[in-house]
Parts: sequence; C-alpha cells; structure tokens
Amino acid sequence: MPPDVPEFSHGCCVEGLFAAMRTRDPATGHHCNRVVALSVALVQACGLPETEHQVVAVAARLHDVGKIGTPDRVLFSPKRLDKDDWEIMKAHAAAGAEIILHSAIPQRDLIALAVRHHHEHFDGSGYPDGLAGEAIPLHSRIISLADSYDALGDARPYHPARPHAEIMRILNEEAGAKCDPGLLRLFERMIRQSPLRVP
Repeated sequence: MPPDVPEFSHGCCVEGLFAAMRTRDPATGHHCNRVVALSVALVQACGLPETEHQVVAVAARLHDVGKIGTPDRVLFSPKRLDKDDWEIMKAHAAAGAEIILHSAIPQRDLIALAVRHHHEHFDGSGYPDGLAGEAIPLHSRIISLADSYDALGDARPYHPARPHAEIMRILNEEAGAKCDPGLLRLFERMIRQSPLRVP
C-alpha cells in the first residue's frame, strides 16, 4: 500500500473489492491508488470536512471496480475501441455503482453515486446519465479530474505518458466541457508543488 493512500480508505469490504479488481487488471489497481491520492489532495484543497475525504477516498479506490465484468477483448484492447466495444466499456461506471450498493461498505449510497457519475462531463456529454454542471455530484467531479490527470500522465497502448505541462494544457482545453472549471483552478494550485505531480 503506497504511503499516500489514506488509512481511512481501508476496510475488509473495500479491500476485498479492490483485490478482485487488482487481480483482474493490475494496471487498473495501480491507477486507482494514484487517483485516491490525487482525489484526497483535491478534497483537502476544496476545504471539505474530513467525512467527505473518506467518501471520496473509498469512491476513488473503487471507481473502476465495474471493470471486473468487462470482457478481456475490451478491457485489454491494444487500440482505441470501436463504437460497440466503447458501449461495453462505458457500462463499467453503472456496474461499479451496482456492485458497491450490494456491499456492506459504510456510506455505500454516497460512494456508489460518486462511482456511477465519475465519467459525466460538465457539458452533459458524459455517461451514464448525461448529467451536466453541478447536477454531477461534487465527489464525482473531483474523482473525474484526478482520473483524467493520472490517465494522461500514464502510458497507455494508444497514447504515451504525457508530461505535466501538456496534461494541464489538455485539461484547460477541456474546462467547461469535460471538467469543472472551478475545480480545475483549485487542482492547478494544488498540483503545482505537490509530490503527486507527474514530471
């Protein structure tokens, strides 16, 4: 367990689900650990109370748990997905929420909500429900931004790892469309001197 993953994200139910996800795809497990650290740092930058930190930490840890049910040919595709496979991939957000709702995790309703909506876009073009603006739960918007930052900074089969400056350029281009512009301003200030910043 990396030292920057908060202690309060632990618990047998959370860890069991996380272990299943990590076994299914180790790269997703590493990604989720980094998203936890980034999400909690952003929650702190927002000045939210400690109880909110816990909800976001657990939701960030399990935001991709629905990928347990994603077929290998989609989950491990070496190229960009075609339309049909993309629809299959998109199902992971709602599937993850459903898994959490059937668990014994404390505050599972809030955590499931955050997981369900972490791919909604600020302009309403995301999934699964096409929510827009502040109709998207704040926890989801926080995780979405952390998720995007880490994904862009990580090498994937269809794109190389990008440096910090390029990631921030892309995120700023997406502000108001994909991500919450107000949160992005807070994130920029937070990440500038953070050890979580990619090179």
